[in-house]
Amino acid sequence: MNNTVALQCLGLSKIYKENSSQIEVLKQIDIQVNASEMIAIVGASGSGKSTLLHLLGGLDKPTAGKVIIAGKEIAKLSEEGKCRLRNHHLGFVYQFHHLLPEFTALENVCMPLLIRNIEPSVATTKAEHLLDLVGLKKRLHHKIGELSGGERQRVAIARALVGNPTCVLADEPTGNLDPRNAEKVLELFFDLQKTYQTSVVMVTHDMNIARKAQRVLTLEDGCLKEI
Repeated sequence: MNNTVALQCLGLSKIYKENSSQIEVLKQIDIQVNASEMIAIVGASGSGKSTLLHLLGGLDKPTAGKVIIAGKEIAKLSEEGKCRLRNHHLGFVYQFHHLLPEFTALENVCMPLLIRNIEPSVATTKAEHLLDLVGLKKRLHHKIGELSGGERQRVAIARALVGNPTCVLADEPTGNLDPRNAEKVLELFFDLQKTYQTSVVMVTHDMNIARKAQRVLTLEDGCLKEI
């Protein structure tokens, strides 16, 4: 495993204020994710797993602590800088695919590259290659509503990987699929992670899935520890 640090957080805390009380969701969390490493984070529903992932992706602000991606501290960047960092260094796969329904599978996968102002022909070639790898070569020009749940999640995985991100953040990536489709999509996800040597931080409630990662961390009472 490459010991280059892809993503890390130091002293990460998150407190939500509710009326006169405070809810401490995350307490002084430290994580170091090395290049090409896959980490699974498990925990009960409501334990703060998704909150942690949002903080790691710069989609939410911590109460304390810092997140560093590719050597850059997210909090010190402008909004434009944060968007650029996410576009170049992060891929996201959610339980619900968050694809754009008015566009085709190919157009959705091209999007991160077009945002970088990459030549459309180059973006299309790369997106077609990824969609071929995920078994959707014949579905390139189908709109999202014409695809099955498993196919949509494959498109989401292709979109997450198309820009060669430093790290992919995956939040219950198969939680919305039936067991058969979930197994197929996960197998594909793990194969592509090895092929592209991308770091992955994956949140899941399923220990059978988590054990396939190189490291498993559990989130309980706002604290993270290695299993």
